[in-house]
Amino acid sequence: MLASQRNGTLYVGVTSNLVKRVWDHKSNLIDGFTKKYHVHHLVWYEQATTMQAAIAREKQLKAWKRQWKVELIETTNPYWNDLYEGLL
Repeated sequence: MLASQRNGTLYVGVTSNLVKRVWDHKSNLIDGFTKKYHVHHLVWYEQATTMQAAIAREKQLKAWKRQWKVELIETTNPYWNDLYEGLL
C-alpha cells in the first residue's frame, strides 16, 4: 500500500516485483493515480503464496473502508515510515 503522506491518499496494488514497482511509482514512470496524487511512500505490504491469492487480497483491500486500511497500516507502521529503503 502506498501513501502520499501520513493519513494521506492511499493506493493498493499488486505486483510480482515490489522493489521495481515501488521504484517505478517513486520515479513517476507509471501514469495514472499515483503520479497525479504523488502517492510514493510504501507504508504497508504483505506477501502472498500465489499471484491468484495476491489479486484476491488486493480486491479485498480495495473494498475496505479507509479507516480499516489506516488501522492495518498503523498496526505495523504507526509513524507511516516509507518502507522502501528496507527492501533494498
